[in-house]
Formats: sequence, structure tokens, C-alpha cells
Amino acid sequence: MQVADDIAQRRDLNPAWVRRTLAQARFVASIAKAATPPAVGVAKNWQAYQSRFIEPRRIQAGVAFWQANRATLERAQQATGVPAEIIVGIIGVETIYGQQTGNYRVLDALATLSFDFPKSHPRAAERSAYFKGELEQFLSLMQRTGRDPLTQKGSYAGAMGLPQFMPSSWHKYAVDFDGDGVVDLLGSPADAIGSVANYFKIFDWQPGLATHFPVTFEAQKLDMDSLMAPDILPTFSVTSFQDKGAVLTGAALEHTGKLALIELQMGDAPPVYVAGTDNFYVITRYNWSSYYAMAVIELGQAVAVALDL
Repeated sequence: MQVADDIAQRRDLNPAWVRRTLAQARFVASIAKAATPPAVGVAKNWQAYQSRFIEPRRIQAGVAFWQANRATLERAQQATGVPAEIIVGIIGVETIYGQQTGNYRVLDALATLSFDFPKSHPRAAERSAYFKGELEQFLSLMQRTGRDPLTQKGSYAGAMGLPQFMPSSWHKYAVDFDGDGVVDLLGSPADAIGSVANYFKIFDWQPGLATHFPVTFEAQKLDMDSLMAPDILPTFSVTSFQDKGAVLTGAALEHTGKLALIELQMGDAPPVYVAGTDNFYVITRYNWSSYYAMAVIELGQAVAVALDL
């Protein structure tokens, strides 16, 4: 099996072990289907997306998680500057605090998406190459840590543990935050908390900076095309943002960094907008979606409110 031998050589792994492992990987049709892009013309809807994550069951699970891990969350915030509510928001959106970490074998998920990625996807070749890299990282991680690659479960994309780290993220950003000598994102809430905080710190989270501000528009000056052109990448100063017809108030006027206009579509209703900061952008480095980022922010806020913090 040439693929196995190539991986073993690149990763300095036991060739026989890699061959045996890959020989037991199985194509899973539901994984390929999950990676297929939605039909063209399906409108995004922030209200529907929001309702999946900002709901009583998840909020109550977040309260229990925060109460059980309060000291660890405080330690992570002190060490990295990443607020506890952002960490809580991430783990809640990803897995409902460990309740739903995925039922697919990670080996099957990564092999399916490496070698049988849906051809209908506009970036099929690029995504296939990405998952081949993740498959290699997964095999390296399993051999290095002595874990059984045949029993690890995760999402359809191969993400693992409470924070749903891909194998490359586990390698780059996961930390042993409980000090037991093992990085365990599946069984250690402390390691999950510390690893999420470390992820954001490495992506340049700015302590004390808001994630976003309210924004309205001045119709006569509005240059929506220019405001939307950079997508979610913060590009505009407060002055240039307002010169293009965006209207800011309060704390936003004191903001000294860059801003991006974030559009959240509402199905057939008019979109809603916020002015995103560099910290909003950092959250999208975890999942490249402004809808995801807002869900993380709002879930963390809802849990904090429920705790009366």
C-alpha cells in the first residue's frame, strides 16, 4: 500500500503499523454526504442558526460546566486573557460540554474525506489535500500517544474531544492544563479549557477588547459594496467605516483598532449587521463562519447571565 508507506516515511512512523491501520479504514457514505455543499440558493438564516445554540438545554449545561470548572476557567483567563465566557461558548457550541463529541470513527472520517471527498464540492481537490494532512497528523498523534486509532470517535470531519480539535490543532494548540503529564481533550475538561484558551491566545486574542459593536447606516452616505468587500477581515478605521455610511455610537467611537462589517442573513427578511473587531475575527479562526462566532459569543453571554455573573 504505497499511500501508507509514503505517510510512514514522511512522518517517521512504523510502516507496518500504518499499513495495518489504513487497511481497516472504511468508506462511510454519510460522511461524504455531510461534506457535500448545500444546494445553491438555500438562504442562510441567523435566527434559525441562533435558535440551535442559544436554547435552555445548552445554557443549563453551560451553567453546570462553569460551576464545575470555575477555578480552571479563571486560571485560563488569567493566563491568556481569553474570557471564561468565550471558552464556555466554544465548548458549548461544539459539543454541549462533552455530551456530543461525535460517533464516527476518526480514522473512517479522515480516510473518507481524504480519498473520496465529494467531487461536487467547488474546492474538492483542496479539501481532499487538507484531510490527507489531517489523516497523517492523526496517525502521528495515535502512535506518539499510544492511543488506539481504531477506537477514537469524533465528528464526521474527524474533530475530537470537548473542543472538537482537528488532529493538526491538537498537535499545535492542545496543552496539558491539569498537569497530569497527558494532553486529554476527551476526558479532561481542564485540558479542553486550557487548550481553547491557548488556541485564541496564539491567534492574537486581545484582552479587554470587545468582539463587536452595534452598527446602523446613514442612507445618503452608505457604500455597502465597499463595506462588504473585505468580508469579515477587520479593515476599516472608525473614521473610514463611518465615511462609508456606517453609524457607530458609544464605546465603538473610542475603538482604536480595525473594524469589519459583519452581515448575518435572516432568510427572506433583511439581514442584521454588527461591526466586528479583531477579536471577532479571532473566533472565526476556530470556525470560519460569522454565524458560528456570534453563536459562541451569545451562548457564553447567556450562560454568564444565567449564573448571574
